[in-house]
Amino acid sequence: MIISPDQLRDLAATSLKRHGAPQDNASLQADLLIEAELRGLPSHGVQRLPRLLSRIDRGLADPQTTGIGVWSRQGFLSVDGKRGLGPVVMMAAMRELEGALAAGGVAIAAIRNANHIGMLAYYVEAAAQAGSIGIVMSSSEALVHPYGGTQAMLGTNPLAAGIPTAGEPFILDLATSVVSMGKIHNHALRGTAIPSEWAVDAQGRPTTDPEAAKAGAIAPFGGAKGYGLGLMIELLVAALAGSHTAPDVRGTLDDIHPANKGDILILVDPAAGGGSASALTAYLDSLRASRPADPAQPVVIPGDGSRKRRTETAARGIDVPDELLQTLSALATT
Repeated sequence: MIISPDQLRDLAATSLKRHGAPQDNASLQADLLIEAELRGLPSHGVQRLPRLLSRIDRGLADPQTTGIGVWSRQGFLSVDGKRGLGPVVMMAAMRELEGALAAGGVAIAAIRNANHIGMLAYYVEAAAQAGSIGIVMSSSEALVHPYGGTQAMLGTNPLAAGIPTAGEPFILDLATSVVSMGKIHNHALRGTAIPSEWAVDAQGRPTTDPEAAKAGAIAPFGGAKGYGLGLMIELLVAALAGSHTAPDVRGTLDDIHPANKGDILILVDPAAGGGSASALTAYLDSLRASRPADPAQPVVIPGDGSRKRRTETAARGIDVPDELLQTLSALATT
């Protein structure tokens, strides 16, 4: 069913408020979910809301807290999320870091004990729009097999970066797996097959069945390179946040366990260096104007497609599976 973004945002925010979230926290969490839908990422959209509300009901997520941050070193904020909503804790940490940039030019927040932060592009775009370079990394349950293996041992371990320019900011957001587990869950929700190269089943065999993939392992992107990058993020997040490594992580895909993954936010003041925002824009424009392999498909920059999809979806409306929309409507009224 097609529903307007505003209607879906109100539906999500109302559900969160009915489960104890104050207005600001409910609006922020709902906005994160709707932005994912607008950008063509339903895997990180409202399909996650019923589970999140169940986590609130079970005491695994506190909808009111913003977490507690302690400056353990100059420019290093150690954050205990206190089981807060991921976007709420992350944006509170960003506000703290912004206040420290004037002194040092660089500030880092390492977050533990917070719930799933969702689409990473949301945060780095907010940082870039405010004039800062933003970098975010996160860990997850063991969902990805190592290069040459078949057993889930690493998280999907996404990485995002936002860099301000004289025009639209550069936004890169990618998982170090071929796809996120949320995308596989979305295929399962819609009853559609997945490509055979995405994942293996519990016996280590390539599968097109999303349900079998949920019990198996996702492939790292780019073979050994994606595996190495994902492992680096795994170790970096655990080292800085004091969070668990993937085999012991729980809580981003269930409503049973506390969330014990970690998140890293890095802000950099571009004015601390000697770069030129206009030069960056000129370079990006030259890439867009460069010779394409297919004349019908011009070269694009990471973030271009997301902005285009957002504009199109905002005008057209968001397509939500009927069963999920019925569930969301019920949650907003009970």
